[in-house]
Amino acid sequence: MGTERRAPLDRRRVADTALDLLNEVGLDGLTLRAIARELDVKAPALYWHFKDKQALLDEMATEMYRRMVADTSLDPADTWRERLLKTNRGLRAALLRYRDGAKVFSGSRFTGAVHAEQMESDLRLFTTAGLTLPQAVRATTTAYVFTLGFVTEEQGVHPLPGERREGYDLDERARLMADYPLTAQAGAEIFTDYDRHFEEGLALVIGGIGAAYGLD
Repeated sequence: MGTERRAPLDRRRVADTALDLLNEVGLDGLTLRAIARELDVKAPALYWHFKDKQALLDEMATEMYRRMVADTSLDPADTWRERLLKTNRGLRAALLRYRDGAKVFSGSRFTGAVHAEQMESDLRLFTTAGLTLPQAVRATTTAYVFTLGFVTEEQGVHPLPGERREGYDLDERARLMADYPLTAQAGAEIFTDYDRHFEEGLALVIGGIGAAYGLD
């Protein structure tokens, strides 16, 4: 009989396993039963840790956030513009690591106060730059929502980097839109070169924040 002991089942291990499985099956295929099979336990064992799938998604989003923070290099001397660039580039990179990553992250609630330290630092930076607290919240939230929405749309075309869903043939789209020439040409701008489009869009958001609030 083997003497190898399995790692104890806890929330972090379940979330790690669920994130690994997410890339294989996507959000629709991610069930507690499938995760239990990966962990070699019975599905009811997971309910000791998560009351339902949404509770698990919350923990998965929290783990995604932990990994994002670990991989994003911030500097206390960052300007507000640098901070928005770094945090939103880091968020996009973190979401793109997982099939349906943006859908998992969107609407989920972090477990505990894992995000509070970074949020406190960001808000302090913005209020020191001259914004009121409500303005600082609106500025950071607007950039965050842009990034989350952008990646949601991006993953609708590219579920994972290098993978493209069926139905996004630009030549076929142009043929169908032949009576609408500008719309037909726009396909190449909408459905290609997401890195450039993200950077341009984020620059527009940051420029708008600076102009609206009179920031340098």
